[in-house]
Amino acid sequence: MVNRSIVVSRLGFIEDALKEMQSLGGTDKEGFLRNKTAVAAVESYLRRSLEALFDIARHLLVHQGWHEYSLEYKSLAKGMAAKGIVTAEMEKPLLEMAGYRNRLVHFYHEVKAEELFEIIQRDIRHLEQVVKQIRQYTAQL
Repeated sequence: MVNRSIVVSRLGFIEDALKEMQSLGGTDKEGFLRNKTAVAAVESYLRRSLEALFDIARHLLVHQGWHEYSLEYKSLAKGMAAKGIVTAEMEKPLLEMAGYRNRLVHFYHEVKAEELFEIIQRDIRHLEQVVKQIRQYTAQL
């Protein structure tokens, strides 16, 4: 059985982190790149948000009997789309998020401030959309 309080709590965590990332990335690119504290904070917020997102995915999939999707991050992304937790259009961005989560965790030394700035400016909307869709899905449970 899905524990809605776990899902809601983690979604709230992600939404708070999204606000912080947008605030930190709201400056011009050069200002962001010079601010090492902001860069480090964005990296941390992003990594933790992606962890929370995939914790939610695992919880939803496993507690509804879809264990086959719970073994790795990319299969969690595929499972969320396959089981209608998010729309099919979100599968590709979710797969990219899973890959980037792995990059942040395993190749953290290669992550550049420029790419974090671009993610805030261009890609964070996908995470916002996934959060919205998960909220809609869980409201129906």
